[in-house]
Amino acid sequence: MLRLEHISKIYPTGEVLKDVNWEVKPGDRIGLVGVNGAGKSTQLKIIAGEMEPTSGEVIRPASLHIAYLTQEFEVDPGRTVREEFWTVFKEANEVQQTLAQVHREMESADPEELDKLIHQMDRLQRQFEALDGYGLDAQIEKILPEMGFEMEDGDRLVSAFSGGWQMRMSLGKILLQKPDLLLLDEPTNHLDLETIEWLENYLKGLKTPMVIVSHDREFLDRLCTQIVETEHGVSTTYLGNYSAYLQLKAENAAAQLSAYERQQKELATQQAYVDRFRASATRSTQAKSREKQLDKIERIEAPTGGLKTLHFRFPPAPRSGREVVIIKDLVHTYDDKILFLGTDLLIERGDRVAFLGPNGCGKSTLLHLMMGMEKPTEGSIVLGNHNVIPGYFEQNQAEALNLDRTVMETIHDEVPDWKNQEVRTLLGRFLFSGDTVFKKVAALSGGEKARLALAKMLLQPANLLILDEPTNHLDIPAKEMLEEAIQNYDGTVIIVSHDRYFISQVANKIVEIREGEFRVYLGDYQYYLEKIAEEKEQARLAAISAAKAAKKAAKAAKKDTAKQS
Repeated sequence: MLRLEHISKIYPTGEVLKDVNWEVKPGDRIGLVGVNGAGKSTQLKIIAGEMEPTSGEVIRPASLHIAYLTQEFEVDPGRTVREEFWTVFKEANEVQQTLAQVHREMESADPEELDKLIHQMDRLQRQFEALDGYGLDAQIEKILPEMGFEMEDGDRLVSAFSGGWQMRMSLGKILLQKPDLLLLDEPTNHLDLETIEWLENYLKGLKTPMVIVSHDREFLDRLCTQIVETEHGVSTTYLGNYSAYLQLKAENAAAQLSAYERQQKELATQQAYVDRFRASATRSTQAKSREKQLDKIERIEAPTGGLKTLHFRFPPAPRSGREVVIIKDLVHTYDDKILFLGTDLLIERGDRVAFLGPNGCGKSTLLHLMMGMEKPTEGSIVLGNHNVIPGYFEQNQAEALNLDRTVMETIHDEVPDWKNQEVRTLLGRFLFSGDTVFKKVAALSGGEKARLALAKMLLQPANLLILDEPTNHLDIPAKEMLEEAIQNYDGTVIIVSHDRYFISQVANKIVEIREGEFRVYLGDYQYYLEKIAEEKEQARLAAISAAKAAKKAAKAAKKDTAKQS
């Protein structure tokens, strides 16, 4: 259905893609993986026809209809949801808008103008019918509930909905185009867990082939049938999901290393024979023959070393008291919305707590309250009174960092006594090298800002890490390094994250914010999922039992009524 053959892409800053070869077949759900800057989004743009490759070819049928969901959802907050869906049908939409204008003009037209407008309206209505305009209305009415909207939501403004619901609108608009191939660029960015799981299940139910760029490993694991890795500009295809890719890649590397070592050993043996007997009167002919054979042998390449990636450890944490965060009778309102309803929570030394809940439930606000950046409406939220030293990672790094400072200055401001070489050494561990240390923070990418903020956290020892969406903008290798750093950290960690894989690797306690209360699960993320499943099953059985009891009571009441009559 579509094939990339020897695709390369060279920007003024350097070569991104060198030799990319892979294909999409009917039913495929392909995940593109690689570090930030590896060219994943570039490949999507080349497939979509938004960018030309420097060399190589994209082979596809001329009739292939490709739809592209970009990282930025293209919706107009001033439209209603139904109007937003209508924008997909450009020609019919223009006719409909012109018809509406004609109807408005007819209200105040004189007889002569009215006659012209009636003829124009008739022509437009026939054109609208030819475009199946009324059928398009039915398609929109059908897609609304598929995307999770109630029918009355169609008349609400786009601005009334969260980013997660706006993503559903964007996806719905794409599906209304009936694409043959779906391109998704970071579709889970900024979505809460509930919406991510909805998106997973929805995409699984589609028969449309798709290509997905995502750093969400759980999403790739549950959805993909193939993984295409781009490393050093070259693509490699692995059958299976993300877990299968990791296993196959490790096996391939081990097999290549083993073959390389065997060949090196054999080459050394043969070379030793040539060196020993090259000048021998009796064996020089054999030695020269072996030397010619050595020259003809195709060398097995040594496995390439891992890509340069983030490597760090949090500084040793001074020991705190047992009680690290104490929340008592917490009530907090925000913009007339009640976030917390008189709830309690104790976080103790050594806890690695992940706070879960839908967008808007107050997770980031809770972290602000812990840091003293906001005051609770009622109750209290305080840090323990024995040597609790917090370190805070702000979700929005654009606000947390001074955009006018350079990368070097950002670190120097924190440790003015350090020499330039010491600052460069630290920044080098976070992949800032050469002239990049002189870039203004405003010019950094989201991933670079996240790495710089993490580097700042190393400068002051803390025994309480408060991390708000720390994996946003980080590529998969950087996430793995952060996971390892947290696993080796001896202090207390509080995390807000929508990255399920990340949570499963680092959290030993889950707190779900549900209806203004904290529901504590004393185990890791898998334990939490099991408990949630148990709760749902218990609720289902209770609902069945209640329905049976109601039916029995109704039957008894009917019998009593019959007796009385």
